Amino acid sequence: MTDVLEMTERSQSSRFDGTTEIKIVAGRSNMDLATKVAKAAGMELASVKITNFSDGEIWAKYEENIRGVDLFIIQSTHAPSDNIMELLILIDAAKRASANRVTAVIPYYGYARQDRKDQPRVSITAKLVANLLTQAGADRVITVDLHTPQLQGFFDIPLDHLYASRVLIKVLRDENLENLVIAAPDVGGAKTARAYAKRLNADLALVDKRRSAHNVAEVMNIIGDVRDKNVIIIDDLIDTGGTFVQCAEALKNNGAKKIIGACSHPVFSGSALEKIENSSAVEKVYVTDTIPLTRECSKIKVVSVAEMLSEAIVRTHDNASISSLFDSVR
Repeated sequence: MTDVLEMTERSQSSRFDGTTEIKIVAGRSNMDLATKVAKAAGMELASVKITNFSDGEIWAKYEENIRGVDLFIIQSTHAPSDNIMELLILIDAAKRASANRVTAVIPYYGYARQDRKDQPRVSITAKLVANLLTQAGADRVITVDLHTPQLQGFFDIPLDHLYASRVLIKVLRDENLENLVIAAPDVGGAKTARAYAKRLNADLALVDKRRSAHNVAEVMNIIGDVRDKNVIIIDDLIDTGGTFVQCAEALKNNGAKKIIGACSHPVFSGSALEKIENSSAVEKVYVTDTIPLTRECSKIKVVSVAEMLSEAIVRTHDNASISSLFDSVR
């Protein structure tokens, strides 16, 4: 009789058909997004207790049975590095609690910019983090807009790379801008900008810049005609805001009219929001909620990726294709 009751409870708690129960849990880095993802999937977040000892050490415990479940852990790994450590602890705890499969859902994959040895005696930290996730016990990773798509090759486990363009294209089309130019803030973003331009039926421009130090950029030249054009600057992230604002001001000085930004990850460190707010060249910036905003800025417009992540989770659990979610502009 007890076995029958347990089977009934298991069936009722599972959101989807199949032989394995699904649960979604969240770390503390982006609770708002995680709650939206679970709601979009018609579920509630599984209960987990995460606290810090007085010395800062992180402690985590799942407060419900996860034995044999298909577990999805939502946690962005933006600064501080505690967010990465917390994710590793949640993965390890889940494996030790006998979860059937653990998928790390990482809306923003931190340390992705450290993806090569660009000078002697430095770490390829993007690869290190990928190794840590694997060693902790993650069976799969779902992420959004890696800094460079080649980072997928750093992982020795399956990785699903989703694109924020799926949600950003919609709001950019709603702007109904004529004489539109899509601008890439550097050479590395040219491919993405070109694809956005194709989808939005726009021209393409490239801002040539050089870096003299970390987080320091100097605009050198603008390739393409932006005079009397409306411009959308496309980038995967905005960190200090210096490069983005310099690009906008350079475009303005070259005759651009309305200038809008669109980026996947609002890192916004230091005085980034103040730079954007105070720039007369920038009208607004669309960002997603892969990283929660800590301060408000009247020019920042947030677009959610919750439904996209929810659909990826559902399809992954059902072992269904998620290739339509890869419908990117790249």
